Amino acid sequence: MYLLLLFKIIFVNAITVKSMSDDYVINNKRFPVDFMFGVATSAYQIEGAWDEDGKGVSIWDHFTHTNSSVIKDKSNGDISCDSYHKIKDDVALLKNLGVNHYRFSIAWTRIIPNGFRGDVNQKGIEYYKTLIKELKDNNIEPLVTLYHWDLPQFLQDLGGFFSDSLSVWFAEYARVCFEAFGEDIKYWVTFNEPKSICNNGYGNGRSAPGIYNPGIGEYICIHNLIKAHAAAYHVYDKEFRDKYHGKVTLVHSVSYCQAKTNSSEDIEAAERNILFNLGWLADPIHFGDYPEVMKNRIAMRSKAEGFIKSRLPEFTEEEKALNRHTSDYFAINSYNSYFGYAIDEPPIVLPPSIDNDTAVGVTFEKAGDGSFGMGKLLLWIKDRYDNPDMIITENGLMTETETLEDDDRISVVRNCLSRFRDVMDEVKLLGYTLWSVMDNFEWTRGYTAKYGIYHVDFNDPNRTRTEKKSGAWYKELIKTRCLTDECVE
Repeated sequence: MYLLLLFKIIFVNAITVKSMSDDYVINNKRFPVDFMFGVATSAYQIEGAWDEDGKGVSIWDHFTHTNSSVIKDKSNGDISCDSYHKIKDDVALLKNLGVNHYRFSIAWTRIIPNGFRGDVNQKGIEYYKTLIKELKDNNIEPLVTLYHWDLPQFLQDLGGFFSDSLSVWFAEYARVCFEAFGEDIKYWVTFNEPKSICNNGYGNGRSAPGIYNPGIGEYICIHNLIKAHAAAYHVYDKEFRDKYHGKVTLVHSVSYCQAKTNSSEDIEAAERNILFNLGWLADPIHFGDYPEVMKNRIAMRSKAEGFIKSRLPEFTEEEKALNRHTSDYFAINSYNSYFGYAIDEPPIVLPPSIDNDTAVGVTFEKAGDGSFGMGKLLLWIKDRYDNPDMIITENGLMTETETLEDDDRISVVRNCLSRFRDVMDEVKLLGYTLWSVMDNFEWTRGYTAKYGIYHVDFNDPNRTRTEKKSGAWYKELIKTRCLTDECVE
């Protein structure tokens, strides 16, 4: 079986390397009439109103207020796009685009300011009810993320994602949201980009809450996060599914890694890279446990480093059973693709690192705009996870200019969508979500990074939104469902 799979990978890789030398042609097949086109944002990045109407302090409020030097332009999200006060204006933008769905996140601190169920903030509930009603009144499907990086600071002070109590805290918060909004929500996300939460927040310390614990903190954080996701999933499954019939998952962030050459060593290295990235989260919520290659390599290196046991925590058999099959659809954030190649075993040094545990070299050489792996990523997911329903929950391009003539964004998004369309006869891709509808606070880059198809004037107290060229292009794409001047059905 392994030899057959290896042959298949070699064969596909050979075809891919050849095709990369040719000029790629944009797919001219029309997207199906029921294909969902949407846009995305997150609460901390757009809402502002950081301390209004009973909202509590989040880790990003605390992080930016106490150490602004970690943000490129020393800014914060206190006001940002001021979307808290602009529900009708922002939904009007979405209506103008013609989107089928809008992905947004709920701020935990607006719903439960200190993180515990006993302190539910009704004004926070009403804010999101108003937003959801406005969306539904305009025939826009809400796709709701429960956690997009903004943990209540009160819970961080109790250990945050290092705490064994995380699953209890998160399940209680999720239950409040399911009770309040479940009637109107078809698609739920528990956590957005767990790797970003844990690698940057609890590993390298570059993001909130700023904990530096490489090669250890990330694994503990992800371990507790998976259990918290499973707990929330089972709350929905047992208490709300029969009534509301929604779907629950978490969002994976991954860049497809293609073997740099057709050598078996490079092919195995590229596969290992994907397993250490996507498989790290997806295997537990589909199969119950981490990929074997992760367990074996981290245990081996931990022993050599002098640790008493593996730095990768172990799930109990009961936890594996609870983790398994806790994904109703496969949600993917992907912005790029790269090449992987075999390297020598990294030296045993401290502190440990995920890169050394993975032991794969990567390069963006010949990668172009990075769209080349988008279709291959969906095929990889199909093969490993039994052909699930999929939604692209983020994709787009970051720039650092204020221009409205953002042809580069149009080019990248078109190429990515084309690669997705190439494989839609083979995979069950339900929809695509562009990040983002508007420029916003982009975490440690502050307001220097631009992802929006609407420009926001952050020097204007009114935070005026102006459509970019990409906004007009995306609107036309949604209308015609066609990436070229002429399409075939």
